Order: sequence, then C-alpha cells, then structure tokens
Amino acid sequence: MRSMRLTILLAITLVALSGCKRTSAPKEATNSANPSASPTEQLNHPAGGATPVADVKHFRGSIGNTLGLQMKLTREGDKLWGSYFYQKVGTKIELRGTIDANGYVTLEEFDPEGKQTGVFKGIWQTKNDDGLVSVAGNWTKPNGDKKTAFSLHQEPIEFSGGAEVASKSIKETNKKLKYEIDAEYPQVTGASDNRFDKFNQEAKNLAAGEAARFKKEMVEWSADQADQGDQESSTLGSSLDIGYNISLATDDLISTQFNIGTYFQRAAHPNSNSRVLNYDLKAGKLLKLGDLFKPGTRYLQTISSYSIKDLKKQSQSKGDLLLDEEIERGAGADPKNYQSWVITKKGLGITFDSYQVAPHAAGPQYVLIPYSALKDIVKPDGPLGPFVK
Repeated sequence: MRSMRLTILLAITLVALSGCKRTSAPKEATNSANPSASPTEQLNHPAGGATPVADVKHFRGSIGNTLGLQMKLTREGDKLWGSYFYQKVGTKIELRGTIDANGYVTLEEFDPEGKQTGVFKGIWQTKNDDGLVSVAGNWTKPNGDKKTAFSLHQEPIEFSGGAEVASKSIKETNKKLKYEIDAEYPQVTGASDNRFDKFNQEAKNLAAGEAARFKKEMVEWSADQADQGDQESSTLGSSLDIGYNISLATDDLISTQFNIGTYFQRAAHPNSNSRVLNYDLKAGKLLKLGDLFKPGTRYLQTISSYSIKDLKKQSQSKGDLLLDEEIERGAGADPKNYQSWVITKKGLGITFDSYQVAPHAAGPQYVLIPYSALKDIVKPDGPLGPFVK
C-alpha cells in the first residue's frame, strides 16, 4: 500500500510540474507575428526564424483600352500587397491580396477610409527570355459588377529605398491646325536625395523638344498648304504620340527608349522612330555608346558584325523580308546606325528604325547582343561591367 501511495504521489507531482512548464511562455513566443498586423509589420516580426525575403516589382499597364495605370507590388510567399494609381489622376490606391501555386492572383483595393472599392483577378506569368512578369485578367467592383479586362507588364526597376518611376505627360489639342499631342515621359519620384534630378530634366526636355518640333512642323505645313491654295478638309488630323519603355533602372543607371509616332493628315501612313536616354546616375551625365567600351577598341565593328549576322538570321525566319544589301547598309559600322541602344540585364539592345534595314512594312527591327559577345571590349569599371562575367 505504501508503495502504491508513493506511486500516486509521484504521478501527481509530475503532472503538477508539467502544468507549471506549460504556463511559462518561452521567450520566442513574444516575437510571434500578429495575424492582424499589416504585411510590413509581419515582415519585421515574422513567426518562426529567419525573415522571409520580400520581392518588390513595378508594373505599367491599363484597365480597359484607355485607363493607364502604374502598380507597385511586394510579394512574400503567397501574399501580395502594394498600391497603384491611374496616370491621369495620380492618387494611390492600396492593394492587398494573394497568389497561389498556379499563379492565380487576387488583389483587393481599398480607399483611404479602408472601404473595398474593387478587385483584380488574373494570372501571374514569368517570361522565360528576360524573367519579367506579366499579369492579366479582369477588374470588377467588389460585388462583381463592371467587369473590365486589365493587363500589366513588369518594368525592370531595382531602386533601393522609396524611389519610383512615375509617368508624366504632355497633352495638347489644336483645333485650328487639327493636331493632337500625347507624349509620355518618365520621372523618378520619392527619392531621399537629388541624384535623379538631372535625369528627370533630360527626360522632360526630350519629350518637350519633340512636341515643340512637331508643332513647328505643323505650322510650316499649314502655311505651305495655304500658299498652294489647298484647303481640302480631312477627317483625320495630325498627331504626335510618344511612349517609353524602361529597359533597366538601378541606383547606378537608367536606360530608357522613347517610341515616337507621327502622322500628318492625308499621309499614306504614320511614321515612327526611336530615341534613347541612357543616364549614368553615379557620374551625373548622359551616356554615349563609346562610354561602355575600353578606349581604342573597335566596338562599332564588333556590334555591327553581330547585328548584321543576327538580322540576316531573323530575315530568313520572316521569309527573307529583309534584303542583305539594306541590312549591310543600315547596320554597317557607322555611328549614325547605332543611335538607338539600351542596356538590359541580358545584353545590349539595338533598335533599327523603320526603313533603316528593312522596308516600312517590316517595321523597326531589334537585335539583342549578349554580353558574352562583348566581354573582351567592355570597360570593366563602366556601366556594363557588372553584367559581364
């Protein structure tokens, strides 16, 4: 009996001790994430061990055919959050949502008072060639009304801190001369210093300069028509449209291509050309093509040789639409042939405008020269140095 009583007392003691252990919370528990905390707060105080890696991506796109927008999303695991704004309005709208293992995205939007005002549902896809993301689907009101298609494409923007690229525009309509101008250009906002100021001014000047040139041409064209007594009315007016693509934006450099389209009333077809703005943020200056390569190297010959070979290969896949003699002339080792170039993560991108290496029907042509083909001539401490291995 005594041994039985001892056994019972021992069992009661063990249960009591284990109960005391359970009521003493471990120190790690005080750092657990609060399920109701914001995504940023959860990131700073994650449940478990290491802090998850948050991936920030910048997008441009549209809802419907006319509503241009810009969006910034942070992805951590299956969670997404960020904001977007319509380029015509500029007011940021908060976003919170998820992405599943199959790439299905749901993003709910909220106004400043926290009321849900809409929802994006679409597919997240990563392109194999450049690793950039596209998202496409439908936007609706919270109750499912007003379904409208949307599409987004990622811009290769990798700024540290709070810097972002915002699209600004120049819009003008002249009823007397019957023309319209719609020119977009990038402006970096949200930076904690002034290192982007010169780039911003260069981008604005480029767009404004093209608009001023077009208006001057319209005045001269109208005067010529009047002198010739040509007062024929046309249903189609003239237009200038400028858009841009960010090829790469880091804390060290920004590489941007502007696509310029012009149409003069009664012309057979519109014309297009490209201009680029490659800016060295560290040096505070515009980049020239020669700045990328070692002094004394025959970089134009290297670029030209690769471009001609690649264009001829492209021509074969297009049914020989491009003629060899036009390719060799328009892509020859002449500086005027290589005014439109951009820096990408994969290589040096060269655009050959319409008529340069092909007839107008073929449109502009593009060649991406991989850095492996340029590694022997790239300036090691220049803008391309980090991409050459």
